[in-house]
Amino acid sequence: MYTKKQIVEVEIIDLGEKNQCFGRLDDGMGIFVQGTAAVGDTVRAEIFKIKKNYLVSRFHELIKPSPHRINPICRYFGLCGGCKWQHMEYTEQLRLKHKQVQDALKHIGGFHDLECDPCIPAPELFGYRNKMDFSFTDLRYLTTAEIDMEPNEHDKPFDFALGFHAPSCYAKAIDIDHCDLSPKEMNIALNAVRAFCLRHKEELPIYSTRSHTGELRNLVVRKGGNTGEFMVNLVTSTHNPKLMKVLCDELKSALGDRLTTFVNNITSAKHTVAFGEKEFVLHGPGYITDRLDGYTYRISANSFFQTNTTQAEKLYTLILKSAQLKPTDVVYDLFCGTGSISLFASGHCQKILGVELVESSVCDARENAKRNNVENCEFIQLDLKDIKWIENDMREFGAPDVIITDPPRAGMNPKAVKMLLKIAPPTIVYVSCNPASLARDGQMLCEEGKYKLVHCQPVDMFPQTNHVESVARFERV
Repeated sequence: MYTKKQIVEVEIIDLGEKNQCFGRLDDGMGIFVQGTAAVGDTVRAEIFKIKKNYLVSRFHELIKPSPHRINPICRYFGLCGGCKWQHMEYTEQLRLKHKQVQDALKHIGGFHDLECDPCIPAPELFGYRNKMDFSFTDLRYLTTAEIDMEPNEHDKPFDFALGFHAPSCYAKAIDIDHCDLSPKEMNIALNAVRAFCLRHKEELPIYSTRSHTGELRNLVVRKGGNTGEFMVNLVTSTHNPKLMKVLCDELKSALGDRLTTFVNNITSAKHTVAFGEKEFVLHGPGYITDRLDGYTYRISANSFFQTNTTQAEKLYTLILKSAQLKPTDVVYDLFCGTGSISLFASGHCQKILGVELVESSVCDARENAKRNNVENCEFIQLDLKDIKWIENDMREFGAPDVIITDPPRAGMNPKAVKMLLKIAPPTIVYVSCNPASLARDGQMLCEEGKYKLVHCQPVDMFPQTNHVESVARFERV
């Protein structure tokens, strides 16, 4: 009945997985629409995948806009894989983020009667990110208009790009000169590094994921949201002291006193993750600091820190509220990163054990505790799949009354969830950046009847995107 490349008209009624939208055709057939559609739109879409019970299509044309649709401000909207919700009013973004959490907990986790509050809004809708990761590629992503242009009409080279990957297009990147989610220092650094690298293309070729040769991999910039300290981290395959010195001077010229530190991380990995195996400090101390609720945090190039400083303070306050800590409580902070949650909670409990896999983050966490004169926090480097080792540390440190876990987007390894069930603290506070992972792990925690989910609070850490953070409280039955 349906064919590939067929154009159909559909009203968008809901969100789908992976930032798709969803609607139903006149015969009841479900259809997912990829692209810049919004809930409430009526669109034409081109079918490219036909399944037994649903279709998958690409946005083709807007017929009737949603009452919540607005004009995006970004020139790269619809190409970049980042802020895909700029075309929706912020109140609608908040409604949909709350719905994502509610739906995941209900349909994936099986939690039907739960308390899930409305999503807490962010005060800053643009320029709020304290970290950006730009990718180098030797293939520039071309728009439809650019594909139709003659070679001499292009004002940028085909074999160089520094920016963001288009969705599901990891071999190419969109060469950008401005990101509206970044503070101005990040855009200045982006353009200064691009200009330098274009002038030194022969000496610093872009790393190729096809041949696994080349130098330039990633540009990572970080800014302390409450301190203004600014880091530039260039990730390359090898260290070239002479060229890095020249780049350092150019960054100082472009940024002035705003440049706090410049580091060159090198890696031999064949993937494109911006994580260095060795680091060279060209300027400053090699790290920046930021402040949350009076605590100062050291942040190294490879360390995790919440990406929205302003909202991080709200998030951590919610974690404390959810944990309901007492002065006698022993707390474990899993996936503790640089110890930001641990320190934030340190004045409300007896002691805290922070557990983290990344060595540089553990070092930063220990340094942060010293820097803030916090003596009731300890930090260990440990893979949470190694249950026997956490049991050894638990015997030495004491059994936890509360466990706070803040895993990465993929959630917790099933072995780590089993570890939680074995330790069985009275309270588990799960901090999530992925509703589906929260729902899956929450179901594992509750399926044996040992725990129940009593409350969940979504928080918007990333305006203009489909991402949503949430804090969930599980109580032992």
